[in-house]
Amino acid sequence: MYELTVIANFSSAHCIRGYEGACENLHGHNWKVEVTVRAKGLDHLGMVMDFKAIKTRTREVVDRLDHRYLNEVKPFDTVNATAENIAMYIYRELAASIGSGVSVARVKVWESDTAAAAYFEEGD
Repeated sequence: MYELTVIANFSSAHCIRGYEGACENLHGHNWKVEVTVRAKGLDHLGMVMDFKAIKTRTREVVDRLDHRYLNEVKPFDTVNATAENIAMYIYRELAASIGSGVSVARVKVWESDTAAAAYFEEGD
């Protein structure tokens, strides 16, 4: 089994609806996103997939969130934009666009240097 990991960053603001504390107020983060893809084998070039391709796909998803008020961006207009939910959103968006033979293993979203949440699906 092989894995590749790429990192992307974005900045955004949000508030956590229903939270009792400071995070219920508007605040922002400089998010770091780690995307790991996995494959059992390599292609004819000896790669899981081109790093450029996974970086491009990751950037396309992350750009939808960059410099935005997340509470106004679907699906976060109805679901809290927590690190957990952002990780799941990015995972599912990428999983829908990854080529055959390669799967998204996990997405980890860091809201600070010391706090992160990861999402992966059962069996991954």
